[in-house]
Amino acid sequence: MSTADQGVCPVHVPEGRDIEVVDADERAAMAASTGGQPLLDFEGRSTPYVDYESIDVLLNLQHPRSGTHDEMAFYIMGQVKELLFKLMHHELVEIQRLVRADDLPGAFDGFRRVAPIQDQLTSAWNVLATLTPNEFNAFRDHLGRASGFQSYMYRHLEFILGNKVTSLLRPHQGVTSVYPGLKEACEAPSLYDDVIALLARRGLAIDARALDRDWSERYVPDDSVEDAWLEVYRDPRPDNDLYVLGEHLMDVADRYKQWRYRHLIGVERILGSKPGTGGTDGVGWLRSIVRHEFFPELWAVRTRL
Repeated sequence: MSTADQGVCPVHVPEGRDIEVVDADERAAMAASTGGQPLLDFEGRSTPYVDYESIDVLLNLQHPRSGTHDEMAFYIMGQVKELLFKLMHHELVEIQRLVRADDLPGAFDGFRRVAPIQDQLTSAWNVLATLTPNEFNAFRDHLGRASGFQSYMYRHLEFILGNKVTSLLRPHQGVTSVYPGLKEACEAPSLYDDVIALLARRGLAIDARALDRDWSERYVPDDSVEDAWLEVYRDPRPDNDLYVLGEHLMDVADRYKQWRYRHLIGVERILGSKPGTGGTDGVGWLRSIVRHEFFPELWAVRTRL
């Protein structure tokens, strides 16, 4: 695990919440003692489930500002998205480690989890789309200058997938618990950079400029990488693990574009062409983001097949 990931996903048990470890034999004994019914009596002022998941903490993190009924839907769905960003990043960090270790079967297991996480992220817009313009406008002013664009977990996702823009570190410069890890992630190879290195290790001809560069710079499509993927895709057998890897990456890129597009349509439906809260022109900015493509050579190679 990288230092950046430790900063994003620290292992921390709140004070006073030590969770008892119960093994299979003890679980069988409990089920026998209760006749298969749920345990109902616990010592203390909580329950093991609440303590394990910190549910009481989680459900006290909602602080809508306007007093309107509808703000809660917007508030909670924003928090849900942040949790899903964190989980997706957690999985992508592990996938990257496995790619570096040449363990593609393990990486494929990770991609199979990332796909439904992305589906959950996209479906979050379905809830937000229930907000009418009048309902949203009733609390919008209370956002002030707050914008999802300022999410550092979202920025971690963009960085690990290869969309590096160093200027986008600036909103987080004053956040000492966030900035160092985010800066490290920006300056480190992305998952796609490590995939390209894997292609080279497998004997595919990759130009040196794609293997040793300033990792903090925005990725520029490379002809040698496109040619390498073309060679891989000319052998689309299920046992060609590089081909399977390419398709898993395309699944991620495809779902990411769908998430961005759903974001665009949802904002346009609720706000029309109003300026955004974070300084953008709103849907115009979102349209420019939708055009971005992760793993560009994998998109380009489709035309050449």
